Amino acid sequence: MAKLNRAISRRDFLKLGGLALGSLAFTGDFPPGLWEYEPATLGRVTYHSISVFNAPQVDARQVAYRFQDTLMNLYEELIMDSGPIYNPRWYRIWGGYVHSAYVQPVSVRLNRAEENVPEGGLLTELTVPYSRPYNFSSADGWQATEDFYLYYQSTHWVTDVIEGPDGYPWYQITDELWSGFKYYVPAAHLRVYTPDDLTPISPDVAPDDKWIEVDLTRQWLTAYEGYTEVMETRISSGVNRSVSAGQLATRTPEGRHHVYSKMPSKHMGQTDLAADLENPSLPGVPWTIFFAKGGYAFHGAYWHQNYGAPMSRGCVNMRPEDARWLFRWTNPVWDLSSVEGEADWEVRGQGTRVEVIS
Repeated sequence: MAKLNRAISRRDFLKLGGLALGSLAFTGDFPPGLWEYEPATLGRVTYHSISVFNAPQVDARQVAYRFQDTLMNLYEELIMDSGPIYNPRWYRIWGGYVHSAYVQPVSVRLNRAEENVPEGGLLTELTVPYSRPYNFSSADGWQATEDFYLYYQSTHWVTDVIEGPDGYPWYQITDELWSGFKYYVPAAHLRVYTPDDLTPISPDVAPDDKWIEVDLTRQWLTAYEGYTEVMETRISSGVNRSVSAGQLATRTPEGRHHVYSKMPSKHMGQTDLAADLENPSLPGVPWTIFFAKGGYAFHGAYWHQNYGAPMSRGCVNMRPEDARWLFRWTNPVWDLSSVEGEADWEVRGQGTRVEVIS
């Protein structure tokens, strides 16, 4: 029977950790020729297919398609007067132009592995375009998962470091939805957050003076301290779609709400990980801030970049970097330095006021 090799001597760990940055690159499942791409100009297709046009406009001629998880060089970013008005950003790629709605700008940044994992786990972020997790069993040994990938800017809880199937350090990830479900990815693919990365923003401002306005008509979020705007960004709220009796509305609920739960990593969507296009499984949704009964939340989105148009089933999608800012700014405060176990992966309590208007 195969045996999971957890033991790594310090000498071997340091050797393997250094080699990982130099030669690990991407394990197995990454497309050939990845290193031909320039990391600063990479884009990943996030939908099952997108059209390539002969000009950067919606009524141009379609000349090709690109399919999900294809990596493309983005040679130029264009903001077009021809729109669409809510999202006029286009990219020039090899062979034509693509609209930005389903193109995620990504990068390739490899990381040194941590030698020890504290009891509360390590909060991490994926820093490569995507990574295929592996499972391990004593009967079958190492097996690549067939159901899902982890994607750039998704966040995950690491609960162990082991020697992986290639002899390099790999991290064990514990799914926050099912603590018994664990899988493994190369440690080089994950950046570890420190408490300094997530220090609260404006902690001296009285909690009642912080509030958020979400304008559904403008698809715009503004954060205030008193009457002073401190952050604003374009968002994607819930689509206005009819639902069956007993189902939650897909339109973001209007009215006054309060933040009641915050989690830096949340498994959302279909929860059995066997995703489909209409009901995808979304492990590692970053910087989740629940504010309305029924599970409506602010959070980062790694599956589209179509901010300015409603896109969700009720949540407020944001750029991950904007969602992280909001996560650090809102109350209740979530403190990475106080995480001692899985119970600390979430903080609850009545927090920042949220006004949703149209």
